[in-house]
Amino acid sequence: MLIGTFLYFTLCSDCQLATTENETVEQETVPVKVPEPNPTSFPFAFSDGDFGYNVADNFNFRPSSADFEKPVSFNVNKGITQLKSFLMENTEKGISITGYYTSGEENSTAWPNLGLARANMVKNYLVGSGIPSAQTNTYGELLDNMVPKDSVFIGPVSYGLGGITENDTEDLKALYDKIKASPLVLYFNTGQAAINLSAEQRQKLVEISRYLDKVNDASCSVVGHTDNVGNRTTNIRLGQKRADFAKAYLIENGIPEAKIVATSQGPDSPAASNNTAEGRSQNRRTVVTLN
Repeated sequence: MLIGTFLYFTLCSDCQLATTENETVEQETVPVKVPEPNPTSFPFAFSDGDFGYNVADNFNFRPSSADFEKPVSFNVNKGITQLKSFLMENTEKGISITGYYTSGEENSTAWPNLGLARANMVKNYLVGSGIPSAQTNTYGELLDNMVPKDSVFIGPVSYGLGGITENDTEDLKALYDKIKASPLVLYFNTGQAAINLSAEQRQKLVEISRYLDKVNDASCSVVGHTDNVGNRTTNIRLGQKRADFAKAYLIENGIPEAKIVATSQGPDSPAASNNTAEGRSQNRRTVVTLN
């Protein structure tokens, strides 16, 4: 009996230990589930002194798009109506609109970045609702921590209400001098009347648009040019198409057509000699500047 008891505790304890060790080895590692980040959301909100508005709603955009989702909510339109009344009573005040974008989005607009494009789409809606264009300023800002909800960015736009600074005479005079000293010049391949603008060209386009927007009687000239290859009449038409291409860009950016004078000089005003390929490439251009 003593021997049996000894063997039971010794052998069965070893079996239990082996079983426990085997079970430990055979246990699978359960993966840790990382929680998804919460979608970001910005309100339609602005304030200045005793006046303010704040609603948990806004203009919403799909990734890589500058067109906001429709329809615009009742609460946002209600806020726009109140903002319109405030700005019409306080002409020294203005609304700033900042559009946000992420580095992973594609920008196929005429603006330097998608945030600025979104801000201008919102601005156009506000202006269409009766808010004076001269009392709005637009900006774009990179914000890579934005998270969409169901493939839609919820309100990637913020607002600021305060005194207008860009209407200062000195600032506008400096902007005018800058544009006149370095106009926007677009170069075209032979026979072509459309191009993709570079980031630098888009920035100049923004500056021209801003000046035209802020100065009531301002206007710009858009002149299309060609080299001297081919028929002059055909080149005059081609130069006009190149001018109209740049004009369409300005209109797309919110500039009234009445402020844009688009003409063609065809081959009549070369910037360089037409005797070389390099010179002809410099002559196939459209020049956009302020009058």
